Amino acid sequence: MGERIGVVGAGYVGLTSAACLARLGHRVSCVDTDAAKVGRLRAGEVDLAEPDLAELVAEGLAAGTLAFGTDPEVLADAELVVLCLPTPPGVNGEPDLDMLRSSLARLGPVLAPDAVVVTKSTVPVGTAPRIPGYLGRPDIAVVSNPEFLREGRAVRDFLHPDRIVLGADPPDSPAAHRVANLYAPTGAPVVRTGTASAELAKYASNGFLAVKASYVNVLAELCEHCGADVHDVTAVMGMDERIGSAFLAPGPGWGGSCLPKDTSALAYAAEEAGVDFALLREAVRVNDRQRTRMVRAVRLAATGRPDGELSGVRIGVLGLAFKAGTGDLRDSPAVAVATALARHGAEVTAYDPAVRSGVDGVQVVDDPYLVAKDAAACVVLTEWPEFRELDWRRLAASVDRRVVVDARNLLDPQSLAGAGFTRIGVGTTPRRP
Repeated sequence: MGERIGVVGAGYVGLTSAACLARLGHRVSCVDTDAAKVGRLRAGEVDLAEPDLAELVAEGLAAGTLAFGTDPEVLADAELVVLCLPTPPGVNGEPDLDMLRSSLARLGPVLAPDAVVVTKSTVPVGTAPRIPGYLGRPDIAVVSNPEFLREGRAVRDFLHPDRIVLGADPPDSPAAHRVANLYAPTGAPVVRTGTASAELAKYASNGFLAVKASYVNVLAELCEHCGADVHDVTAVMGMDERIGSAFLAPGPGWGGSCLPKDTSALAYAAEEAGVDFALLREAVRVNDRQRTRMVRAVRLAATGRPDGELSGVRIGVLGLAFKAGTGDLRDSPAVAVATALARHGAEVTAYDPAVRSGVDGVQVVDDPYLVAKDAAACVVLTEWPEFRELDWRRLAASVDRRVVVDARNLLDPQSLAGAGFTRIGVGTTPRRP
């Protein structure tokens, strides 16, 4: 049997880490302050729409290698304790570490003398050296092990990572070796560095992706003005190995639980250090403007004017999650656009295969064909593949105006044209029937 591991926090990162570490042969106890959630997990009920996660939890429960609780006392015999706690943005983007600090204060009296604390939580640079103080345990070793899990692919990313980052002071400490051994079955390359570099690497990675995504959205706007097709332009770019094809798809903006938070935190860290990271600030500004641009596109499609009156106008929305493969609505650009339309007076009806409620001002339905009823425009805001397979002729029979704003460039223009729809994409010329 492998190590005895404690995981603190049962959110996306914590639950995925706990279930996957159990799959890798370790004995895992996962604790969370939410008693109701813990009760559901003990019964094998997983709230997260994450592929393969429910199966892994059930497997761990059945094998006795995975357990859930609310009392940190159960971690008294843990050899390694993995912190998977939220660090939401506070004022000016500074990460809020209150939950992390309070959890560590409760853990301090519990931990065994030779335990190692592993931080998967995304934390500001310089946090690792402070953790023994938060614990009240100067004897506890700390290793920074930032997560790079993508929602919708979290289990796959954990079990088949492209790299494992381990930060320790010094990098080759015995504690770092113990953490590296956890991941040995994955065969992934291990990057050993100091804690400051490991903590910054996570922010740097997400900040770069945000800049790249904002770049492409501005490029798409330029394509619309000069008659170019963003698909062709990005295809050429993606063939350059220095650029790569990932994050070259324009859309309604980037969002989710990580990119906005981590980009704000990186900008805050740069400001505190006296470093002018104007490029990052501009990426955030572009992202905010992209959401506004999508609202204007829908208003134009529905009323004929980018500032047209939407009061009482019906808009059908396909997609609310921040991306396909998850039901996560945190900082979702789809939700931002849908709620902005509602604030302008539109009657917004939305469907998402992983979302059933929880969007202010928006009627969420359980049938995609209901969004088309009397709609002056339909808009695709999340790139769910099943939207391509909808019967667009059936949708055409329900709408008031046959126009689709394809904010993800997901749909087949020919299929839409055959159903009588005008398609308005991002970075492309509108396609009419």
